[in-house]
Amino acid sequence: MADATTTQVPAIDGWFTTGDGGATSAPALLGSRCTECGTYAFPAEKSFCRNPDCSSTSFETVELSRRGRIWSYTDARYQPPPPYVAADPYVPFCLAAVELAAEKLVVMGQVVAGVTVDDLTVGDEVELVIDTLYSEDGTDYLVWKWRPVDDDGAIGEA
Repeated sequence: MADATTTQVPAIDGWFTTGDGGATSAPALLGSRCTECGTYAFPAEKSFCRNPDCSSTSFETVELSRRGRIWSYTDARYQPPPPYVAADPYVPFCLAAVELAAEKLVVMGQVVAGVTVDDLTVGDEVELVIDTLYSEDGTDYLVWKWRPVDDDGAIGEA
């Protein structure tokens, strides 16, 4: 948790909400929905519909599902190149491609710290959370991550 002097900002502005809008506010990815055919996109589309059968250029911004199921996963054993900001020393992490519940759209993201590939299985349910990617000069740069959900629907501890 950030202290009173730490500023928290999204590492990528406009791609997600942080859920800091009150007690009932939850973080969410911000995508787009084509107003003509209903195709979802993430990150949000601004110029053309990704559906090859649609020529629309009109979209609405939508909050995407917060839960989904693991479609694929791997671990990042090697430090990604810049602009990624890695911990020093580098700590490997998991990546998951998650099919969102309602949209059936696959979104890639890190898995929360403490979860390894040995803890994951294709089809596992996960939920979107906001976490710090890195901190610099009194600012925490935030990103979305995926956190496993227990079989009873509770959020798993990482």
